[in-house]
Amino acid sequence: MYTIYVKFECLEKKREAFIKKVKDTGILDSIRKENGCIKYDYYLSEKNENELLLIEKWESKEHQQIHLAQPHMEKLKEFKGDYIANTVLGEIELI
Repeated sequence: MYTIYVKFECLEKKREAFIKKVKDTGILDSIRKENGCIKYDYYLSEKNENELLLIEKWESKEHQQIHLAQPHMEKLKEFKGDYIANTVLGEIELI
């Protein structure tokens, strides 16, 4: 299993609008239906209203890499900059 986190710093007051856009465009459903996707969930910070955490779990790193090349990910890139100021990625190593 391959697990990563993506920490988004959203533009001021844009966090919920970003999540809504990802849902309304069908991107979230498309990702969750991808081969090898185990989990793809957003978490809201109660401390920082502009912070958003994404946890992704995939059957393998290869599945996650294929995910990045999907058409719906290109669609996401088209509007991501309207909502997200900064992105930090990291791998979660399970022992």
